[in-house]
Amino acid sequence: MPNDKIEVSEKYSAPALSKGLDILELLATQNAGMKKSDIAKSLKRSVSEIFRMLAVLVERNYVSVDEASEHYSLTLKLFEISHRHPPIKRLTKVAGDVMADLAISLNQSIHLSILYGNNILVIAQNDPPGNNVTSVRLGARIPVTQTGSGAVLVNQLSSEKRDAICDQIKTATLEQIEVFKEAVTQVHKFGYCVSPSMVIAGVQNISVPIVDYSGKVIAALTIPFIQRLINQNDPDLDTAAKAMQLAGEKVSNFLGANAALSI
Repeated sequence: MPNDKIEVSEKYSAPALSKGLDILELLATQNAGMKKSDIAKSLKRSVSEIFRMLAVLVERNYVSVDEASEHYSLTLKLFEISHRHPPIKRLTKVAGDVMADLAISLNQSIHLSILYGNNILVIAQNDPPGNNVTSVRLGARIPVTQTGSGAVLVNQLSSEKRDAICDQIKTATLEQIEVFKEAVTQVHKFGYCVSPSMVIAGVQNISVPIVDYSGKVIAALTIPFIQRLINQNDPDLDTAAKAMQLAGEKVSNFLGANAALSI
């Protein structure tokens, strides 16, 4: 059996494809991009091998290069392709109208995110019509320990797996981990969480789960709630939290969560 496995592996190996994927996966971890010499060193490849791969990836618009710094970075093409994938496309379509209504009725920004490794990935975002908003960029990747969304997305994991995620996020501070764990506890108790932002002072993140037909949390709906100094008769934090819970249930039911509960 071992010999058969080796033969199959060798028969279907695609070195060029593997190198290209290695480059994409490496660049996905870099905020500022990398020079081709650094990419080659990280992947233990020659610069000439990496250069050919990068040339193709740039030509196909998966990677861009800054001519001044000679840094290569991922473009948003992979993000765009992922949105063509039916499950993501259906999720954003189902949640779209609910998010748009919430942004207006609560006068708050709202975003939808999924778990992406040890990060959340924002796949949809809506702003209210007013001028003063606090929002998260579409396509943003943020460590789970910095977000209420992250607490919602990993709350179904075992405590051991959540601890492992925290250990892997080297930038996580003790304060962030404490707030993160408290948010997870809230999700367990109440089905949602309200937690202070670890990025902007004074912001409270209201996060609720989106559940599919199997009862699995597949996404998080979040408002970075801000209290405006000019009275615009905005709903308060408690009212916004209740509206978010109803919205999360509504989107989940569109995805078949109510059918799972009735079984």
